[in-house]
Amino acid sequence: MKVGKLESILWNIALPGFSQLLTGHYVKGIFFILSEVIINLQSKFNLAIMLSYLGEFDKAYSVTDYQWLLFYACLYFFAMWDGYRTAMPPDEKLSFLPFVFSAYLVTVGLFYCGELKLFGHLIGPVFMPMIFVIPGLIIGFTLRAIILKVSKRESFV
Repeated sequence: MKVGKLESILWNIALPGFSQLLTGHYVKGIFFILSEVIINLQSKFNLAIMLSYLGEFDKAYSVTDYQWLLFYACLYFFAMWDGYRTAMPPDEKLSFLPFVFSAYLVTVGLFYCGELKLFGHLIGPVFMPMIFVIPGLIIGFTLRAIILKVSKRESFV
């Protein structure tokens, strides 16, 4: 089944592995889904999400197992990238950069979620890392554009 880039990303945002199942990559899709479930359960991420949306950030901090949650961003963005890669044209270059930098910076956001305040408030182990997606995307897209521009002149990509 042919899946578009946006559809692939949106299904993997819903649950990592869904777009892989849609494109017939069953082993990979099941691996991503099982990995997500294991990391989610071990880190107590769903409980942290629920508590964060209820504004109970102190409880969200206390229930979260950060040793497990640190795996989540890499799995999540890699599954999105993998689905995107399957749907993208073969000549598209360096489109992995926004995904990689988002994973990096979400991880950094998780490191500092108990330290950095937004408008004087800690916003928890869910929302602070989510905010760090924005600079990750900006850095990734900017770096991609620069490298592609330079490579056009130099022909090395």
